[in-house]
Amino acid sequence: MSDPNAPEPGAPVPPAQPAYQAPAPSYSAPVTTPNTYPGKTLGIVGLVLSCIFFFGISVLVGLILSIVALVQSRKAGYKNGPALAGIIISGALIVIGIIVGIIIGVTLGAVVGHIAEVCNQYGPGTWDVNGVRYTCS
Repeated sequence: MSDPNAPEPGAPVPPAQPAYQAPAPSYSAPVTTPNTYPGKTLGIVGLVLSCIFFFGISVLVGLILSIVALVQSRKAGYKNGPALAGIIISGALIVIGIIVGIIIGVTLGAVVGHIAEVCNQYGPGTWDVNGVRYTCS
């Protein structure tokens, strides 16, 4: 018996199918995992430094790092919440620091001015004025 699917003698033979080839990789998109994106870690570091207000320089460094992280993320097309929060917190703490500095400066200026006024009025020595002791030289 002959094979019913066999080609007839003299009939053209169809070309052989090429072996499977994987598609060429595309390098246009950045290689990132779903949980990471450019500037994420830097944004978190900027946020943490922004919250540490014991040292004034850390707030400024936190602001700079947060800005850099936000720019990196935006260039890559991602949103960066920690970096944005770091910018907002740093800005608010810097403004509050400036206001507190002005208040302290004005208060110290008033106290020193009052002491100078008492010393000019009473002269050198130790004086009790309204329950407050002043020592003038």
